Amino acid sequence: MAVSVLDLVGMRPGEPAGSAIARSVDLARHVEKLGYKRYWLAEHHSIPGLACSATPVLIGHVAAATKTIRVGSGGVMLPNHAPLVVAEQFGTLEALYPGRIDLGLGRAPGGDSQTMRALRKDLGRSGDDFPELLDELRTYLGTEKPGQLVKAIPGQGSNVPITLLGSSCFSAQLAGSLGLPFAFAAHFAPEYLYAAAQLYRQQFRPSKILQSPYLMVAVQVIAAETDAAAQRLFTTPQQRFLRLIRNQPVELLPPVDSMEPLWQDWERAAVESRLGAAIVGSDRTVKTKLQKLVTDTGASEVIVVSDTYEHSDRLQSYERVANVARTIGTPPTVAVDEAAATK
Repeated sequence: MAVSVLDLVGMRPGEPAGSAIARSVDLARHVEKLGYKRYWLAEHHSIPGLACSATPVLIGHVAAATKTIRVGSGGVMLPNHAPLVVAEQFGTLEALYPGRIDLGLGRAPGGDSQTMRALRKDLGRSGDDFPELLDELRTYLGTEKPGQLVKAIPGQGSNVPITLLGSSCFSAQLAGSLGLPFAFAAHFAPEYLYAAAQLYRQQFRPSKILQSPYLMVAVQVIAAETDAAAQRLFTTPQQRFLRLIRNQPVELLPPVDSMEPLWQDWERAAVESRLGAAIVGSDRTVKTKLQKLVTDTGASEVIVVSDTYEHSDRLQSYERVANVARTIGTPPTVAVDEAAATK
């Protein structure tokens, strides 16, 4: 089973961003040796505790520190940016690291409404124009068209592989109709996972990029020696989501023996809903739940989100997941053509 990484570059309280980024580089080198397929970096803005606002800069930094693993965005929130700028940025990354750059695209703001206004300026943009923005971006990354006046240089003809990301059915339907890979964000929005997976397959139309659907599922996974040890480590992401719904900074906090003193009943329900797809436990438990996830969704690839307070626990978790993944098969599928991802 193909496994990849999604990194939000979490910071500890009072920690400089540089330290968190250094841990991400170390993790990328670690998972590269373990055979992970991709290392994706998220885009979030104005969220204390996450150092992933300048996603293309981080991608270049991680790609420079690694050799073979694909590095990309999970994802660039396209309505935040001019398509030409995105094409130039990723065209430049592709020129620097040929054959290793991915462009995952989403349509969410990546922050609150005030941050969205600061990013987009045009208050009329709500994400509904995502298909048009995507088409414009693909024009800049694809083969130059006759009479095309504006070109992305670098970028034009680079064919940087595009994957659509989503936490609902909108992008699932769009990815299917365009014959693009689709990645679902079950790590924070699991309730629509199965509906989106089904819709993606129903709407899928073969393209130059894919002859059959290619579904990726991002999911929270923490693996440890025992179920109890993993559940204790899991209290770190639980505390993050608890602080998120309280509009508090979301830094990485040390694990606790019990969450019960920390949340009210409605908060517990909200956190458990957000983390409903999380896979937490020993190697045996993780294997059983990963196998069920792949069987139930038909996923070709699992994107693993593992946030722990201690870096050593995170490294060990990813190593355990890699070992488990080698024992799990996936449904037959046509692999993504990494060299032909635009029109």
